[in-house]
Amino acid sequence: MTGWAKWRIAVAAPVVVLAPLIALAPTADHRFNIYWHGGMFRDRPWAIVTHTLGTADTYLRLGNFRPLGRILEKTLDLLVYLISDVFGLPANVGLRLVSFATAIALTLAATLLAESVVASSGGPPSQLLVIVPFAVSGGFVAATASSPAVLFGGLYFGSATLVLLVAAAVCRVRPDGVPHRWRIVLLVLGGASLACVNEIACLALPFATAAALIRSRIRPAGRRTVVVLAALWAGFLPVFVAVRVVIHGFCADGGCYRLSDITLGPAVLTTIPVRATAWAPPLMWEAAIRGTRGSWFGVVPVVAVLALGALAWLAIRELPRLSRVDRRDALALAAVATSLILLGATLAALNAEIQNYRGPWGLGWRDTAVTAAAGAILLVAAGHAASRRTPAWVLIVVFALSATVGAAANKRFADRFSAAPRAILADRIAQEMAAFDASPAGDARRCALRAEFRAEHADASFSLARFDESLDVAARELQRVPFCRGAAR
Repeated sequence: MTGWAKWRIAVAAPVVVLAPLIALAPTADHRFNIYWHGGMFRDRPWAIVTHTLGTADTYLRLGNFRPLGRILEKTLDLLVYLISDVFGLPANVGLRLVSFATAIALTLAATLLAESVVASSGGPPSQLLVIVPFAVSGGFVAATASSPAVLFGGLYFGSATLVLLVAAAVCRVRPDGVPHRWRIVLLVLGGASLACVNEIACLALPFATAAALIRSRIRPAGRRTVVVLAALWAGFLPVFVAVRVVIHGFCADGGCYRLSDITLGPAVLTTIPVRATAWAPPLMWEAAIRGTRGSWFGVVPVVAVLALGALAWLAIRELPRLSRVDRRDALALAAVATSLILLGATLAALNAEIQNYRGPWGLGWRDTAVTAAAGAILLVAAGHAASRRTPAWVLIVVFALSATVGAAANKRFADRFSAAPRAILADRIAQEMAAFDASPAGDARRCALRAEFRAEHADASFSLARFDESLDVAARELQRVPFCRGAAR
């Protein structure tokens, strides 16, 4: 493999594992945000920035400050909407395609990070280049409906990608010299920006610092690395601390957005071990198939075996041209991965919703985007460190088989999830919007869908209001008509 071909496994493997989720219905806020943001910003995409800045104070008072994260989220929603508009695909398919793309980016970032930790100047790439993608892909499991593979995948896979790329960039800083002053200014601004993305992105600097310190044990780190990290922290800390102080003032008495709130207490310590192991593939498989029926065998596992088997064969053929990872480097990489697992687990453990969760141990949540990737790197590093006599091709086969089981688990999850009445209704709404019919017959169908939604969510006034608002915005943007003329009257 040369050039881009070296990375094709990292592109293809995640798609194979996630493919069974391609038509999964949108859930939670995605049922509305795709149409709302798409309708609002299709003709004025630059308004994403002004709209986000205009509502920043409102969200801040609710304990939720992530303007750059919201810009990313709205941009991804707009992209999903445009895919539906241009290609006539239902929004659920576009939503999954965008999620798949960010999963690919995360796989590439994890592979780059692993290489950045063990890389030495002048040598060929290591065998991690063709092993890590299989391990990371095996972590893209729909471990309950809150998993990033199902909910806000584009946002949280993208945020995790940012975390890994920052660490990889810091690990690759040249040890000699000091950055120019204008670059230091850019680094300070970059650090401040990280504090404005979301909770996941706030892990970037602690993790990059840990990775640089650990890597310095096997590869010398010079003054330039220290200056880069200092500049990033100099930008990050003032913004982060100021925001947390303001949020505490607004939310100390409760009533704020619970999924972004920090709850300290003994429950944090008992929750960390749960979240630090929830990324393990067998635990996620169990969470994904809970409540499902059927066999592990079928067309999807067979196709996954064939596709991942072909990729594994390509990877095995490439091994002789790649350098082995010695035990010292593997242990350093394992320590780097462990530091990110602990950071992600601690982030989740600070949340009251997670502290009170009593479901399957392998629950997927927003932290899974980073802990599953870090866990995959840990398993690969442990495989290299455990025995020098274990051929690398054995690791490739093991992780390819794990990814195959992940694809089968995703299929079983999708079959159960898609059979639920609310998912079926969301699918029908997506199909109606993709092939929007402004005629009286089309209006009658949409009004019937609205009536079904209102009956299904009769006790959820917020969802009812959001349905009318978001679908109406999209319908008026598409054909200058309301979603349901009867409702408009």
